[in-house]
Amino acid sequence: MPRNLRIATVNVNGIRAAVRNGMATWLDAAGVDILALQEVRAERAHLETALPGWELLHDESHTKGRSGVAVASRIPAVASRTELGDASVDSQGRWLEADFDIEGQRLTVVSAYVHSGEDGTPKQDAKYGFLDAMSARMPQLAADGALAVIMGDLNVGHRELDIKNWRGNMKKAGFLPRERAYFDRFLGDEGADVLGVDGSTGTGLGWVDVGRRFAGEVDGPYTWWSNRGQAFDNDTGWRIDYHLATRPLADRVADYRVARAAAYAERWSDHAPVVVDYTIG
Repeated sequence: MPRNLRIATVNVNGIRAAVRNGMATWLDAAGVDILALQEVRAERAHLETALPGWELLHDESHTKGRSGVAVASRIPAVASRTELGDASVDSQGRWLEADFDIEGQRLTVVSAYVHSGEDGTPKQDAKYGFLDAMSARMPQLAADGALAVIMGDLNVGHRELDIKNWRGNMKKAGFLPRERAYFDRFLGDEGADVLGVDGSTGTGLGWVDVGRRFAGEVDGPYTWWSNRGQAFDNDTGWRIDYHLATRPLADRVADYRVARAAAYAERWSDHAPVVVDYTIG
């Protein structure tokens, strides 16, 4: 029988701080079955303390107190992987795949935390290397009509609708034309020649931006707000947290929402959870 599966992603900006600030209260009420976490910034023992009773997979950063991704679930995964690309790709603590058997169907979820980057520096080179590795992995995940979703803080606003002040950010990491062109290809029709916003051409991979498909041609809905000024209160945000789904899975979306806190004081991260209901089975 088909069942509703609620899958969420959130950059927690440190799992211990998020729990101290109210994450557990939100999670208790959210009814989430599978949760992808980014910027965990903790050891396995800290994660277990923060999320008691959950099945946990964790890829810790090689640098203590930095990055780290995890998948927490109410059902155990049947397999997991953390490799992305070759040894030249800086993916430690940034890429975690988990396979689940749901009502007789295989579902792959990925928790991904793309580098923030900094134009003209090695940080940006690492970001492009990671995006190149994603580009190579995504067709493999989507092969043979697979049900798969890549979730997380992907640190790129794809379109002008995805950043409130996009004009002032066109030369900054997170909205550079070359970065956005990767998403043009990720989301372009499978096998089609895609012209990127930077003028490059490449092959479309056929994935679906669930948030944009569900929300339509509207500003946002944003998922991250700077702590500077009144960004949150004025909803001057960025939509950089995604569910990128294979088309067979995207066609099973029943609901999508950004769980934005009601007020600044109620936030437990500078990112909001992105919650999607899928019909599986």
